[in-house]
Amino acid sequence: MSTAEETMSTTRTLEANALRLAAFGALTGFVLATVVSSSPRPLPSSVHTRRGDAGMGAERFELGAVGLWTGVLDAMPSSAAIEQVQLVEELGFSTIWIPETVGRDPFVTATLLLGATSQLKIATGIANIYARDAVTMANTQRSLEEAFPGRFLLGLGVSHEHLVDRVRKHDYSKPYSRMVEYLGEMDSAIFRAVGPADRPATVLAALGPKMLALSGSQADGAHPYFVPVEHTAVAREALGQGPILAPEQMVVLDTDPETARATARKAMSVYLRAPNYVNNLKRFGFTDDDVADGGSDRLVDAIVAWGDVGAVQERAAAHTAAGADHVALQVLTSGAPTLPEGQLRELASALLV
Repeated sequence: MSTAEETMSTTRTLEANALRLAAFGALTGFVLATVVSSSPRPLPSSVHTRRGDAGMGAERFELGAVGLWTGVLDAMPSSAAIEQVQLVEELGFSTIWIPETVGRDPFVTATLLLGATSQLKIATGIANIYARDAVTMANTQRSLEEAFPGRFLLGLGVSHEHLVDRVRKHDYSKPYSRMVEYLGEMDSAIFRAVGPADRPATVLAALGPKMLALSGSQADGAHPYFVPVEHTAVAREALGQGPILAPEQMVVLDTDPETARATARKAMSVYLRAPNYVNNLKRFGFTDDDVADGGSDRLVDAIVAWGDVGAVQERAAAHTAAGADHVALQVLTSGAPTLPEGQLRELASALLV
């Protein structure tokens, strides 16, 4: 190679290297700028002064006095679930709660139901914090709030050991500590889309004193499940007067004690195998004998309001008197899993006045 050719080759190499360095520098600058701009923003003061002044958001989430809780929608096609929920809205119920276990994704269901109705509110009772990371949870919540303002309430919970350890293969050793961390991670989640800057209203599945206290201090209230009225009074005292308190209440519209309690026991059986619920019942004086063999009559009558519509009215009123803002009625039947239209109409006529 001649001296001129060598000089030209060296010049080309230097030019190519300069271009690579320039490109690398531009990319590095872009990455650094992105990292800096994407760092968790300082949390607004309202994040840590949740309650006492209407909670995290500027407005308190209004659920209505009485709503419905149901786990039957997964047992039917989504098209049928939409039709049933449209009936719920037509009857005047303000809110319907849906669970998360090992069925459909509750946020997909919530989106379908919100899109098929105009005013009905959808709440998760509850979404499992071990099912998705905190950023995904926070940004899904914000996305639903942006699309359906004021119509979606996120209920969060730690679920149960068997569902977390054995089904989802996660570590359930410190569920309370994980919830504390998770709420903080949600608050600092990066959200680069149109929607609310702060986490919308959130309630926690809470039974014991520590989770109830957390529900009032770092969330917007509590959604206790499978509890007697006495728990509602204790929960209100723990929460104070500001936070939402929305207990679930099972009901059986059947005036025959034998068949009504049989229907109740069938629904209760799965929960009486869960230590979280059993331990909570023992706080209220129930014993191993009460939870054995499907539950004693005393326990069944405390957990399930059975009888005519008047009996359901009395139980809902008892929760309200004990401090509940909202009672989520779970209507149990002995037949195929469905929302029983006739019974819903009876309840709506009596309770939604």
